[in-house]
Amino acid sequence: MKFSVKISPLRIPEVLLLEPRVFEDERGFFFESFNEKTFAQETGVNAHFVQDNVSRSIKQVLRGLHYQLAQPQGKLIRVTAGEIYDVAVDIRRSSPSFGQWAGTSLRAETRQSIWIPAGFAHGFLVVSAAAEIFYKVTAYWHPASERRIIWNDPDLKIRWPLEGDPILSPADLAANRFCAAELFA
Repeated sequence: MKFSVKISPLRIPEVLLLEPRVFEDERGFFFESFNEKTFAQETGVNAHFVQDNVSRSIKQVLRGLHYQLAQPQGKLIRVTAGEIYDVAVDIRRSSPSFGQWAGTSLRAETRQSIWIPAGFAHGFLVVSAAAEIFYKVTAYWHPASERRIIWNDPDLKIRWPLEGDPILSPADLAANRFCAAELFA
């Protein structure tokens, strides 16, 4: 049995969509959701994951756009139930893709993951009745350096697949505009 993963860069080449090789038969399926050696060989990224997180939300919940200044997190995100629209925004002033965003749908059925490097803001919108998201991060949660950018910032022009108004947390409602946010050098 040879394990492999198909890697596809999104609109920003550092944001990667990973599609694992799935072995299916009449009994069910098996796939390797993460292999450090394969991930490094196929992506060129040597990520050390320190924490796994799980989030469950109902339809129209929009979480984001979140990032940490002092301990920036790289994230490997996979949907284990339902479907989301996932977005990464490059907030590194020195980057050629500064201020650009990449988005993709992630569904449990496809078993795909998205790699979002440190230095990006991240958010997602639940488009199914509910969704459960599993993600690995490269730095611990650091509440003092947590920052947010408003989901509908007019400078970013993110095209969320919304049906009406999103459901937001009070903190996400009070997020900064991109032009006023603390960003990376």
